Formats: sequence, structure tokens, C-alpha cells
Amino acid sequence: MALHVLAESDPTEFSVEASDDTLGTVDRRSLVPEFDHLVVDTGHWKFGRSAAIPMGMVARVDAERRVITLLCTKEQVKDAPRFARDQDTNDPAYLRRLGAYYAGILTP
Repeated sequence: MALHVLAESDPTEFSVEASDDTLGTVDRRSLVPEFDHLVVDTGHWKFGRSAAIPMGMVARVDAERRVITLLCTKEQVKDAPRFARDQDTNDPAYLRRLGAYYAGILTP
């Protein structure tokens, strides 16, 4: 697991893979206190939706191939509280919902 790669470099444009399928590419990394996350452009989904994914969901980083693999499935990302606009990541209520959702995936 090379998570230090994400701390030391810009993962923009890295491919993002769920445990079962490709999701899209990293649009940006957001370093929000207590909720660092990736914003992933899932352009191939309906309406070009983006997704906010907590850094804790990263299983591994392959810096050479520029691929980030997640601990969750594509369907689980689709079912997460919807990320609609950048201001969402400054909304404590949204971050609590998102954090609780992904925590539930990690500890069923």
C-alpha cells in the first residue's frame, strides 16, 4: 500500500478502480481537516457525476501505472451520499453522512 504517494504528489488524472470495476479519474485531492478525500470524475456515468471518496477507502496506489484502487465496489460508490458541488465538502452535515456511509462499508 503506497498511500504516502498521495501525500507526496498530485494524484490528479490517476485512474481510479473500485474493487470490481473502473470508476474514472481523479479530478483533485482535497485536504479537508479530518476528511481528506479524492474527487473522482466518473464521466462515463449518467450525467457525468463526480464522487467524493474518503482517503480511507484507498486500498493501494500504483504510482508507476498511475492507478488508485479502492476498498469498495462501483455500486457502493454510486450509492454514497451524492456529491453535487464543491461546497459539499465544506458542509459538516454532508461530511458526517459521507463518513458514516463509508465507515459502514469498512465495518459491516
